[in-house]
Amino acid sequence: MASPILPGLGLGSGLDTTAIVKALVDSDKAAKQGQIDRATKTNTANISAIGTLKSLLATFQSSLESLGSTTTPQFTGVAATSANNSALTVTAGNSAVSGTYSVDVTQLATSSKVATAAFAGGTSSLVGAGTLTISQGGKDYTLDVPADGTLQSVRDAINSTYSSSGLTANIVTDSFGSRLVVGSTKTGAGNDISLSGIASLTADGSTLMGTPSATSSGSISIAKDAVFTVDGLAMTSPTNKLDNVVSGLSMTLLVANSGPTTVTVSTNADGLKASIQKFVDAYNAIAKAVTSLTKPTTDADGNPVSAALTGDSLPRSLLAAIRAPLSETGAGDKLTVLSQLGITTNQTTGALDFDSVKFTQALNDKQLGGEVQTLFTGDNGLIERMQDALKPYTETGKKDSNGKAVDNILTARSKNLDRIKTKLSDDQLALDRRIETLTAVLTKKYNDMDTLVGKLKATASNITSMFEALTAQQKNS
Repeated sequence: MASPILPGLGLGSGLDTTAIVKALVDSDKAAKQGQIDRATKTNTANISAIGTLKSLLATFQSSLESLGSTTTPQFTGVAATSANNSALTVTAGNSAVSGTYSVDVTQLATSSKVATAAFAGGTSSLVGAGTLTISQGGKDYTLDVPADGTLQSVRDAINSTYSSSGLTANIVTDSFGSRLVVGSTKTGAGNDISLSGIASLTADGSTLMGTPSATSSGSISIAKDAVFTVDGLAMTSPTNKLDNVVSGLSMTLLVANSGPTTVTVSTNADGLKASIQKFVDAYNAIAKAVTSLTKPTTDADGNPVSAALTGDSLPRSLLAAIRAPLSETGAGDKLTVLSQLGITTNQTTGALDFDSVKFTQALNDKQLGGEVQTLFTGDNGLIERMQDALKPYTETGKKDSNGKAVDNILTARSKNLDRIKTKLSDDQLALDRRIETLTAVLTKKYNDMDTLVGKLKATASNITSMFEALTAQQKNS
């Protein structure tokens, strides 16, 4: 409903009825409007603050996941380096012992690959019906080939059926025609591939093909073990990845006959220090940010200004949740608490302090480096305990005993704030409608009053004129 056009000065009364109506309406509206405005401002600040908390926790969780990675461990107590990374690479576990080792690779582990006789008709050549048997390492893989089976369809069937077993097939065309070539990802002696069951696809993986001809078939790559020495000790391996050949080390052989490569294992002091500093920085970042959402500040005049979540228990409970694991005892033998590594809680700021001198002493004098990984990323380690502490605030997809989805704490708070926002919007619309109606009612009343006053004035003027006329008449007579 459109607001009525208010007159200025009343034509009858001479009063400013517009100002009178506005004053009455504003007086009626002020209390409720102030209440809505204050609630809207607080709710908007809370929505923004909860969004900030979500973002902070996502960043913190990402840091914890990176620090707790099992594929790229961040807290290994020892580090291993290869003098020639193009010949072999090496990583160390916590059970590795400091020292140097000479590794000389004379042969890499290889896989088997066989080729059939050539088909002059190309990839669409019919191969003959039957059951193709692919044998490798004492295990057979069978494939039924129909009468219209072609070189291409057999290749596709092998790839779709047995790729998960490490077998792959392709077609290679040379001057004699097209051949089915079957290979494997399995390396090591005894893993040669042989094809049988269909005459045109027969290939003996234990015999090298030799000089190719139209009818020649057989192995074009024999499966072999890796051959190498460690400090002069002769060894073999069916794969090029060597786990615990040297206790605690994982080596990957890349090139043969490149000469001896020196592998050095030493305390990972710099790596551990960097990882611990990353953890301290990640913790301090979220602790500082959460505190800023609750700590009041002052304006330019020194007056206190409340933060978005001042007095709210949510951020305090969140801080308590991530602080609790810091004081819990770890599962190590000698290293059980963070303070042994020089990590303590600042009693003034609540942040973590990292004493690098005490950390160095822990590694050099007390030899605690091998247990750092257990403290942080072992079973029920610090990283895992912190991630568990955050689950009530961030976990999604959780359901109750009835299968109903359960919101985490931050999601539940966000939904509640959204409901308040909707209600405040509805309250504002209701207030606007009531004020519009009140304005129309008061305007009509004052317009009617002004009209009545105008009529009374006109009547009074007429009466006065009549008496003046009578008086004038009497004087003239």
